[in-house]
Amino acid sequence: MQVELHDGAFCVDARLLGDLLKVPPADVPRLLRERQITSRCEQGSAEHAGRYRLSFFYRNCRARLNLDHQGRIIGRSVVNYGERPELPAI
Repeated sequence: MQVELHDGAFCVDARLLGDLLKVPPADVPRLLRERQITSRCEQGSAEHAGRYRLSFFYRNCRARLNLDHQGRIIGRSVVNYGERPELPAI
């Protein structure tokens, strides 16, 4: 499984995150520890209740996963902000 949900916490497979952010999967844990990859989790409300949006930021890229209430991926996107050296801090 690429994303798992346990007691309200998500675990994302390093291969998936590496593919989205264009980094070797083996480097993902280190980049997370060093806070070079940052993330944000949002929970939907109203018509989006039961859905989640996970956003990951690395250098000039934002990768986003949209999940259902069981943690299944229902959408994904990657935005490359081009020449900008890095995204603003969250």
